[in-house]
Order: sequence, then C-alpha cells, then structure tokens
Amino acid sequence: MDPILETKALTHTYSAGTPFERTALDHVDFAAYPGECLGIIGHTGSGKSTLIQHLNGLLKPTSGQVLFQGTNIWTDPKATRNTRFQVGLVFQYPEYQLFEETVYKDISFGPKNMGLDEKEIDRRVRDAAHFVGLRDDQLEKSPFELSGGQKRRVAIAGVIAMEPQVLILDEPTAGLDPEGVESILGNIRDYHRAHNATIILVSHSMEEMARTVERLVVVNDGHIPIQGPPRQVFQHGDELEKMGLGVPQLTRVFHRLKAMGVDIDPSVYTVEQARAAVLAALGRSPRRTGGEPAADEKGAV
Repeated sequence: MDPILETKALTHTYSAGTPFERTALDHVDFAAYPGECLGIIGHTGSGKSTLIQHLNGLLKPTSGQVLFQGTNIWTDPKATRNTRFQVGLVFQYPEYQLFEETVYKDISFGPKNMGLDEKEIDRRVRDAAHFVGLRDDQLEKSPFELSGGQKRRVAIAGVIAMEPQVLILDEPTAGLDPEGVESILGNIRDYHRAHNATIILVSHSMEEMARTVERLVVVNDGHIPIQGPPRQVFQHGDELEKMGLGVPQLTRVFHRLKAMGVDIDPSVYTVEQARAAVLAALGRSPRRTGGEPAADEKGAV
C-alpha cells in the first residue's frame, strides 16, 4: 500500500545563517498510510511539532519533500492549498483559537473557505458537531459560554467539518480530567471508524497511545530512531527512558518482572495482554470470552 502522506529526507532549520540556527529535523523519512491510526511520541523539543506542521504545509522544508498522495505539496500553490484542506491539523489547546460569535459559525469557518454551498456547509457542521458530542441547541451559543472541554470539542469539530483524509491532533487530551480524556478519544475513534480517515495522534501519554494507535513513531533530536507497533516499540524501554520518554506503567511492571527472572512476556501494554501473559507464565490458558473456562482452569481461583 502506498503512503497517503510521507516525507523524504525532510530537513528544517530555524534561523538559518544566524547565531540562533537550530536544525529541528534532519533528513527525516516518515510515512502514514490510508486508514491507519498512527501515534507520534517524543519529548519536548524533539522535533515532533515541527514535523506535523510540515505535513499540512504550515512550515516549508529547508530541504527534502513532503508528499500527499504521491505529489509534492510545494509543487504549486494549488497543491499546497488542497493539502491544507485534506490534512487537518488540531493544535494543542485548540480552544484558544475560537473566535466566531457562535459555535455554528466557528465550525463552519473551514467549509466556507472551501467554497462549499450552504446546504453542504450545514450538513458538515451538524455532522461534525454530533461526532464530538455537541447538541444542536449549543450551535447558536457563543463558544465562550461553554466549558473548557466543550470548547475543545468545538475546535476539533471545526477541523472535522472539512472532512480531511488525514486528521492530525496535537495533544488533544492535554489538561482534561479522565472522563474528558475518554470522551475525546472516543470521539476520535468514532470519526476514524466512520470515515476510515488516517489519524495521526501526538501525545506524551503512553497509556493513551497504547490503547488508541496501531503504530508508533518515536521522534528524538530531529530523527526517527524507533517505529513500529506499540508492542514492538515498548520493548525498547531503556532507550525510551534515555530519550526522556517511558513506557506504560503496566509495561514497566512486566519489564521489572522479567529482570527479576520471571519467565514472562515483557512486551504487554494492555490489561488484556497482561492477563494473558500471567496465565501463560502460570501454564494456563486465558478464559474463553463468553463461554466456559478451559479444562485446566476449572476450579482454579
């Protein structure tokens, strides 16, 4: 399968030719595929924010290429403009970017700029609002009357309303309580399933990444040293720690058990995987979902 979005030898240098010159990305090759849910992780200053701002043309490479559906997005202004509509980017704390008089007008800003007719704009606004859990009666309210979590939903809906093929979210759950975190992640998963869009999620939370994405890309000092399925990436616990990152708490526990000599799979990162690993270490089979326990489990505590 060909990537929907990729970079080739992407390099970005800030303040080139000055005493403040700094290379944030150094010959980075990155790819995202149609319909996948991808996570990007990295410590503050690693280059991940610079990377995602290149993916929809907010930043122009110092050298290298950014391709959307195989076409260099900087070949001409039309290609750049099209990419910005098809690759939606939700910044961290997007509620600070709300500015219209009503929720409806804020969500409709992007679709209007796309030149759509009023009927299509209305459909997209209402569909996007429903995806993020906003009621119809909230659409005519000022966004500044809403709670912090609701404001974030409005901001996300404003990007979703453009129906991008790629949706990038930078720390979408930052500052939210656990209930708000689950709600926002649920909205993102619903959008992913309904539109089969490519989702790129940037987060510091390993737990969020572990239960949400299919593949992880680690950014460190302007490079991508590790990438792959979460189980594979979390096997590099020591390397991640040296990069200022970590692994989910559950994975850390199993790494510690392995280091203590317990014959157990240390690459788990979900409760279900942990249960299966413990049972395997005990020489037992996991209980069959919705059915009777396996023969060797009957009578076990």
